[in-house]
Amino acid sequence: MSTKEQPSLIRIARDSGEHTDPEPLDLGARVRELRKARNWTLEQAASQAGLARSTLSKIENGQMSPTYDALKKLATGLEISVPQLFTPPQREQVIGRMAVTRMGEGAAHPTVTYEHELLAETLTKKQMLPYRARVRARSMNEFDGWVRHDGEEFLYVLTGVVKLYTEFYEPVEMRRGDSAYYDASMGHNVISISDEDATILWVTSLA
Repeated sequence: MSTKEQPSLIRIARDSGEHTDPEPLDLGARVRELRKARNWTLEQAASQAGLARSTLSKIENGQMSPTYDALKKLATGLEISVPQLFTPPQREQVIGRMAVTRMGEGAAHPTVTYEHELLAETLTKKQMLPYRARVRARSMNEFDGWVRHDGEEFLYVLTGVVKLYTEFYEPVEMRRGDSAYYDASMGHNVISISDEDATILWVTSLA
C-alpha cells in the first residue's frame, strides 16, 4: 500500500457524514427534554423552579418568551447553569446508534498490499473507523514508504502472523490475539509472515 492509499481510506470515512447547518435551538423543546429526562411532571418541574404550572407549560409550548429571572429559576430548578439551557445535546451522542456488519458484507477497498473491508459503513459521523484487513504484503519493499495519518490506531490480529513495523520502534511479531495501540502519525506498515495472508482488525480514530 502506498502512503496515499491509507489517507484515502480515512478520508472516505470522514467524508461519509452529511454536512448540515446547525438548527436553531427550540428553547421550549429543550426545557421539555430536560424535564422529561428527570421524569418530572409539569407540576413537579414548576414547583422545583418556583414557577406557575401554566407559565412553564407556555414556555415549553413556545407561547411565552421567559424573562431572564424565569430562566434563572428554570436553571436552578433543573440543577443546571443558564447557558446549558441553550446548549442542545450532540446528535452523535444519542443513545441507540448501532450497525451490524455480517461477515463478508463490509465495503471492500482492495489495495496492492491490503484488502480492506470497511465495517459499520451505514453509520455517518463516526468517531472511529473500524475495518478488517487481509494482509497481502510479505516485505517492506512492497510499500511506497511509511503510512502516516492523523489520529490513533488500534490493531488486533485475527488470524496468521504479522510483523508490525513502526518508525520509532523495533519491528514486532504479532500472532492471533495480540494487539497494538499507537500514534498513527508515526510511520507504520504491517506485513504477513505466515504462509497464508494474515487478517487483522484495525480501528482508527477520526475525531
